This record gives sequence, structure tokens and C-alpha cells, in this order.
Amino acid sequence: MQPTRSSRYAKKKRRRQILSTVALILAVLTAAVMIVAFAPGLLEQPKPEKTDSAQSSEGPKQSTPSVSTSSDTTGSTPANSTSTPSAAGGKRTPKPTVSGAAGSSVPSKEPQKDPQQEPDATGNPGAFTDKDRIHLSFMGDVLLAGSVQKLLDQKGYDYPYQDVKSYIQQADFAIADLESPVTLRGDAQTKEYVYRANPAALPSFKKAGFDLVTLANNHTIDYGEQGLLDTFDHLKANGIPYVGAGQDADEAYKPVILKAKGISIAFLGFSRIVPNGSWKAGPNHPGVAETYDYNKPVEAIKKAKAQADLVVVLPHWGIERQDTPEPYQKELARRYIDAGADLVVGDHPHVVQGFEQYKGKWIAYSLGNFIFTTNDKPKTNDSMILQAACTQKGECSIEVLPIFTRMAKPERMQPDAAAALFSRLSAVSYGAKLLKDGQVVSTTETH
Repeated sequence: MQPTRSSRYAKKKRRRQILSTVALILAVLTAAVMIVAFAPGLLEQPKPEKTDSAQSSEGPKQSTPSVSTSSDTTGSTPANSTSTPSAAGGKRTPKPTVSGAAGSSVPSKEPQKDPQQEPDATGNPGAFTDKDRIHLSFMGDVLLAGSVQKLLDQKGYDYPYQDVKSYIQQADFAIADLESPVTLRGDAQTKEYVYRANPAALPSFKKAGFDLVTLANNHTIDYGEQGLLDTFDHLKANGIPYVGAGQDADEAYKPVILKAKGISIAFLGFSRIVPNGSWKAGPNHPGVAETYDYNKPVEAIKKAKAQADLVVVLPHWGIERQDTPEPYQKELARRYIDAGADLVVGDHPHVVQGFEQYKGKWIAYSLGNFIFTTNDKPKTNDSMILQAACTQKGECSIEVLPIFTRMAKPERMQPDAAAALFSRLSAVSYGAKLLKDGQVVSTTETH
């Protein structure tokens, strides 16, 4: 039976209704998608930024050092490199070529942002405020062996530097006393304390910001001549120049000269603590530069003065855990300065000792431990980073950044402890005192 005309019309009408319904559904779905995609951005109001006043309403907080996370580099500075660190607040650029006992050029650091200069425990911005002066940071005894090695194995080789890395890196050059050979070989010497550090500790030490070490001390040859020679090799491989020891006497008494901001500084290291005569460097014999006889050091200082704008001497001397220097320390310091030294910074006693100015030149008798084994003597926990800002003419201002160190972990000292440390240092200084901000000033006429 053929469909009637009316039935065909009804079917067409239903199809149109179905298509209209489908079109309406599609339109609704499209609109819904558009709303989901764009409405939040149109409706959400921007959040107001937190203002300085809002931040300060929480009250003052003790400042803590920031930790640099810049990556290390395995590259080397070309022999003719002339790049120098910029003033504080900019970027610390690769180090220049270094000449002296450590060999040829030194591997550079990756360009990295110099950490923001932070105030010390009393709110002072620190010694590094004059961008035209060269900025030096000195740290005392650094031991990466013994019980410290066990901590490094447990916590990682960057563990000691986590709270102080930013302070170390503020300086154009950072210097420390490396209190052990770096070797896996050699024969342990017959003495009360014998140490050796794993070479694997050096990359983190370098990355933390250390630029030079002195090896003139009573532990450098704890593992014999082989250990000493390995130490030279490992330091060179990590781009860390050293003074105070060498393949022979000529090298041991030779300065390392660092340059930045158009100012050259010659560094020398001498030890007045030598376990036995075989440790002393000779004409054809590796060893340390000793200062029992002051004539060789004086001669070395005079030669260095002819090669550089400034001379810095790093003596290893004194009596362990004694607050004041021995008479011979005072005598040697004066001889060094008379020969041309512009700054004398000592170590070995494992406690801090005071300051003295002689002929306008500063003497720091002992900086104490920086990274070392822990004992039951509270005074050995008191330490410092000595900051020096020097002109090309050899005029240096110095300031103490107070440090508490325990379990091989130096950190910024709390304000009350810092004030007590400054008071104690003033009491054992000669014609000098520390101000509340850590600046060391003379209290007598230059003599």
C-alpha cells in the first residue's frame, strides 16, 4: 500500500523536529564547554601581593645564611685568563690565573650570583661594603678526616658548608688551614693524632667557595711523603692552590699570588709546629715551610713583596687551647710585618685568640676551629670567619663574623653568644677591641 501524502508530510515533520532537537543539544553543549573554558579567568579576581608592612607584622626574625645551589664545573681557566670577581652584590665570576706553589692555572667556578650580603648578629652588613677593596675571608682549622669523615659519609660531603656557604662565597678569595693530607695511600706516622682525608671530599670543599689552603701544619705529613705528594696532586686536580708545603724548600716557601680588582696578593704559609725534622722541606726533600728559624720566612716575604701589592702570612703556631699567644708568636708576627707583610692570620691553638695592630698592620693570632672533631671543651666551639677588606696600598680593615661550630657543622652564632665572644676577644687582644658589630679597631696609637 502506498503511503498517503499526509503520512509522508508527518514523517518529514518528525525528522525536522529531531534535527532541531539535536542542533539545540549541540548548541547547549558548546555553550557549556565555552563557559568551563573561559569563565574562571573572567570571574576570578587577582590576589593582592603581600606588602612589606604585612611581612614585617610578624616581627623580626633572625637572619640565616642562604645556601648556594649553583652547579660545580669541571672546566679549567685558560692560562691567560684575566677575569676577576665583581663587587659584592653582582656575580662572582671565574677566578683569575694563579701563580705559585700550587702549579699553573686553577679551574674556574661557574659564574654564579653572589649571595646577598646579610647582616651579622648585631645587624651590621659586614666588612665587604667597599667595592674598590679586595675582600678576603679567613677560616681556621679544617679537618675532613677522622670522625669528621664518618659524618661526611653519613650526611654527604657538602654537609659542613650548608649553613655557611653563602658567607664563604661573599669574599673575592676564601682561605683556610687544611689540617690533614688528602690521600688513600701512605704510611701512618708515629704520633698521637694521625689523619687523612678522602680525595672525594675536595669537590664539595671547592664548590663551597674555598680558593686557597695552607698546608703548613702538624698534620700535612701524617701519612708520610707519599701522602704529601698525593695531597699536592689532589689539590691541583680540584683547582685549589696551596702554600706552606712543596716538593722542595723552594716550592714550600714560594708564594701563591691571587689577583682581583686590579690588586695582587701574595700568600705564604709557615709552621712553627713541626713533629720532627724530617717534615721540613729541604733542597731535594718534600715537606713544609717551617718558621723556627725566622730568616727563611723573612726572606720569602721580602721576595713576595716585590711581586705583589699585598703580602698575607698564614702561620701555624701557639699552644693548643690557650687563649693568648706565646711570646714567640708576637715576635714572629713583628718580624713578618717588618719584612713586608700586610696581614698575619694564624691558626693551630683550636681556640680563638685576640688581635693586635703593629705599624698599622693587623695580626690575628688564632681563628680557632672551623670544621673539626668535637670534644668536651666548649671554647673549641667558638670560631669565626675573619673578613678583611684591603686597599692596593696594603691598608686592611678587619671584622669578625661570629661562628659556632660543633659536629663539623659551623653556623652563624646567636646574638648573645656573639656578644660574649666579642667581649672575650677584646679581653685577650693587645691595644685592640671589637665593636658590637664585630669590627676590630685599635685602641692605641700605631706603633
